Amino acid sequence: MALVGRIARAHGIKGQVIVNPDTDFPDERFRPGATLFTKRAAGARDEPEQIVARTLTTVRFQNGRPVIGIEGVETMNDAERLAGLELRVPAEALAPLPAGTFYHHELVGCRVVTGGGEDVGTVERVEGTLARSRLVVAGAKGEILIPLATHICRTIDVIGKRIVIEPPEGLLDLNA
Repeated sequence: MALVGRIARAHGIKGQVIVNPDTDFPDERFRPGATLFTKRAAGARDEPEQIVARTLTTVRFQNGRPVIGIEGVETMNDAERLAGLELRVPAEALAPLPAGTFYHHELVGCRVVTGGGEDVGTVERVEGTLARSRLVVAGAKGEILIPLATHICRTIDVIGKRIVIEPPEGLLDLNA
């Protein structure tokens, strides 16, 4: 399942929540009647993983973030229990993207190597928006941030889970 947002906190007294979106298509993902699946973030709390289908009843945007109502969530106390949950959709529900663009979940887990064959690390997550994204790579010496730009990320093979980069001088040493 693909991550499309995270519930930040309760909003108001009618059971609505504020979402930190993790999608370049918030208007498509967050609309009344849409079904999203909630999942507790990895390592969050000591509760067993549960994936629950949730139907959105209301949606409005405030400062670029969706404020959503969820069927069955009627009070602030109900909404507070949802804080920290990830909002996901099945990967097959995602629309095809134009050539040269990728969903974040496709890049997570890819091995990153330089054009010379040096192992850089594995993509842990992608931060940013469609216009300005960066790979967060777990390297041998710690976290490395790599701009997701065509002049740096020369080859992206999501099926083979491999990204070949040509980093500018000093990029790999910035976080050392």
